[in-house]
Amino acid sequence: MTVTATPRPTGHPGYSQTLERVPESAGVARSLVRTALTAWGQEDMVDDALNLITELVSNAVDHARLPAIRIIVLRKENWVRLAVVDRSRDIPLMRTDSNGDQIRGRGLVLVEALSDRWGTDLHRWGKTVWAEIRYEGAL
Repeated sequence: MTVTATPRPTGHPGYSQTLERVPESAGVARSLVRTALTAWGQEDMVDDALNLITELVSNAVDHARLPAIRIIVLRKENWVRLAVVDRSRDIPLMRTDSNGDQIRGRGLVLVEALSDRWGTDLHRWGKTVWAEIRYEGAL
């Protein structure tokens, strides 16, 4: 009788951390994303994922109301989801105009470009803004 082992995913299926709503939290969020993707053997996604989480955290820092945000990194089927949860119900809008001489304000254009899909889930108490990257092969 031959027994075939089915490969199982490596690492936890999800990571999350509550952080202060300050610009410095983007660095902590990047570390969490790097840890998750490395544990899952998805190092080729790291650069795009780090840029995505930086933009999502930056938006929450700029627009959320309460002093804390939650960072979530999940894998499901062939997707890695990066998400930021905050207590504001204001839906982020993607700016496509030049916004004058301002450097900031077009982060969701980058999220759109780097992710395969992204969106906002509204909750009674706030929202989750997420971006997903599709990967090939098993985690």
